[in-house]
Amino acid sequence: MDANREPSFRESVDMMFSHAAAMGDLPPGLEEKIRVCNATYTVRFGVRLRGRIHTFTGYRSVHSEHMEPVKGGIRYATSVNQDEVEALAALMTYKCALVEAPFGGAKGGLCIDPRDWDEHELEQITRRFAYELIKRDLIHPSQNVPAPDMGTGEREMAWIADQYKRIHTTDINGNACVTGKPTHAGGIQGRVEATGRGVQYALREFFRHPEDVAKTGLSGSLEGKRVIVQGLGNVGYHAAQFLSTEDGAKVIGIVERDGGLTNPDGLDIDAVHRWITANGGVQGCPEGTYLGNGAVLLEEQCDILIPAAIEGVINLSNVERVKAPLIIEAANGPITAGADMVLREKGTVIIPDMYANAGGVTVSYFEWVKNLSHIRFGRMQRRQEEARHQLILEQLENLSEAMGRTWSPTPDFKQRYLRGADELELVRSGLDDTMRAAYQSMREVWHSRADVKDLRTAAYLVAIRRVAASYRAKGL
Repeated sequence: MDANREPSFRESVDMMFSHAAAMGDLPPGLEEKIRVCNATYTVRFGVRLRGRIHTFTGYRSVHSEHMEPVKGGIRYATSVNQDEVEALAALMTYKCALVEAPFGGAKGGLCIDPRDWDEHELEQITRRFAYELIKRDLIHPSQNVPAPDMGTGEREMAWIADQYKRIHTTDINGNACVTGKPTHAGGIQGRVEATGRGVQYALREFFRHPEDVAKTGLSGSLEGKRVIVQGLGNVGYHAAQFLSTEDGAKVIGIVERDGGLTNPDGLDIDAVHRWITANGGVQGCPEGTYLGNGAVLLEEQCDILIPAAIEGVINLSNVERVKAPLIIEAANGPITAGADMVLREKGTVIIPDMYANAGGVTVSYFEWVKNLSHIRFGRMQRRQEEARHQLILEQLENLSEAMGRTWSPTPDFKQRYLRGADELELVRSGLDDTMRAAYQSMREVWHSRADVKDLRTAAYLVAIRRVAASYRAKGL
C-alpha cells in the first residue's frame, strides 16, 4: 500500500491483524480463515413515511462463527457502509476472544441519520429492518445477537426484541435475541454504562503496574491525571464521569461535533453533558472555553487521550502533533494503521480498542446469560449472603463481650457489610474481573516476548491464538 495513502478502516484492521499473525505460527490456510469475513448481508427495504415510500440500506456482517451465536452491535449513521461493518465485525471476533466471551464476531448497520426522523418513524424503520434480518436468522438467540452501537440504544433494542417475539411467538428464549434492552424489558443493570465503565477499569488495571505506567513517562495513580475526551456520547460521558468523580482524574478537554471545550482546572462532566443534551453541542457552554475547531484538542498536551466516538480520528494528517503519552481507544478503530505505526515509533502507549471498549460486549454476555436463565443475578443468594454476614457479626460481638471489650466498627460498616450484592454490583464485579484477566493475558505476551513492542500486537496475538484453538477443535 502507498505509504502516503490513508488505509480504509477495513484495511487498517487487516494490517494490524497481519502484523500480529506474522509473529505467530499459524498455517497460512488457518490464518486466512481467521482473517476473512464469512458473510455480509445487504438489505434494501422500503417504509411508507410522510406520504411516500423511502428506501433504506442496511447491513449485517458475520466475520467468524468459530463460536455461536455471533455478537455485535447495530449502528445508525449516514457513514455506514460494507467496509466499515466488516471491519467492526472483525474487531468483534478478536474482542470476544480476548475477553473470553463465548461469541463469534458480527456487526450491523443502517445508513440513516436518526435525527431526521421522529420516534414513531424510527420505530417503523427499525421494525422493518429487524424483520428483514430475523426472517434470515440474522437475529436469533442462538445464532446472531445484536446490541446497541452508535446511534442506537435501549429503545431500538426493545423494538427489535419485540419484533422477534412477534414472529417467533413460542420461543421461550426470545428476549435473548438482542442485548442492551431496558431493564424492564429483559435488560440488565449496568449495561448502559458498561463500555465507559470498562474504559475506567482498563485504566485502573494499567495503573496497577508501575513498570507499565513508566513506559508512558507518567507515574503514580489516576489521581490528578489530565484527560482529554473526544466524543461525549454514551461511552465518552460515562468514562469521563467515572474517571473524574471516582478516580480523581481531571478532564481538561472535550471534543464534540460542533467544536471543543477546554478548562485547565477540569470540566464538570455532568454539567457539560446536560448542556450538550439540551443544546446539541458544546458551543455556548459556560463550563469552559469554546474552540470552533475542536479537533485541535487531540493535539494538546495531556496525560491521557480518550478517543470515544468514531474511527480514524487519529490519522496520518495529525498523528505527528499528538502529544499524549497514553491513548486509550474507547471507540472502535480511532487510530488508523498508518498512525498506529507512527505512534509506536514515538513511544506512545496505546491501550487498544479490542480490549479498552470490551465492557459493552462483556455486560451484553451477562444479559444474554440472564435472559437464557430467566432469573436476575443475585436473586437466589443475596439474602442468604446477608444472613451469613449477620451471623459473623453476631459472633464477633459475642466474642468481644466475652473478652470484656467493646467492638466499635465505623458507623456505616455494619450497613455496608450486611448488604448482599445486587445485580448492578455483581455486573460491575464481573466486568472488573473480566477487564483484569484480559489485561493480564495481554501483559504476559507484552512482557515475555522481545518482538512484541505494544499492547495492540499482544492483544491480537492472544485473540488469534484463542480463535485458532476454537477452529482446531472443530477439526479445521
